Amino acid sequence: MLEELLALVAPPGCAVCGDGCEVRRRLCERCERSLRARPPVWSAAPGVDEVWSAAPYEGAARRLVGALKFRARVGLADDAASLIAARVPAHLLAGAIVPVPPAPRRRRRRGFDAAEAIAADLARRCGLVIVPCLARSESARQVGRRRVERLADPPRVEAVSPAPTEAVLVDDVTTTGATLGACGEALRAAGTTRVVALTLAASLPAQSPLGQTARAA
Repeated sequence: MLEELLALVAPPGCAVCGDGCEVRRRLCERCERSLRARPPVWSAAPGVDEVWSAAPYEGAARRLVGALKFRARVGLADDAASLIAARVPAHLLAGAIVPVPPAPRRRRRRGFDAAEAIAADLARRCGLVIVPCLARSESARQVGRRRVERLADPPRVEAVSPAPTEAVLVDDVTTTGATLGACGEALRAAGTTRVVALTLAASLPAQSPLGQTARAA
């Protein structure tokens, strides 16, 4: 009741666009519609059987990622997980959820990690176990590097605890696929036989597994 009264004086703002939205909601209806209007994105990464993203990395999806990662709106991880669960092929939501590990320095600086937060909420929503078995060493920062540089010098990732037989890698954004590929190879080396990857957004044009024209992630 108190929230409703306060909303009359100061309507809550959408975490993505800042416009007013309903009480107890983080996203306004316009941003919700925008997130669900574009088709999911299928892409590829070495060592990963399938890579799917809930939306292209633009518009509301890009702003959602920014609010989660850089403004510490951690509650948005649940909205991201909800979108992933609703939009990716259902057969991919099987196995153990494995968060893509952050660079240690970035994790310390932010105090949390977007991929870890999304992975935890996705596991809860889908009734899956979460297995944070991967660790990442400090290496050249991927953001801002050219595609060829990212692929030639991927992050150094290894399994530091037992890996699941079937793994669902979870990250916030797919770009070149270098990080997902490094994680996939680390899981394979640790005995994982099936590796798929799910992200909130992809920064490449949508492509179809049936062969429509597009670029690989």
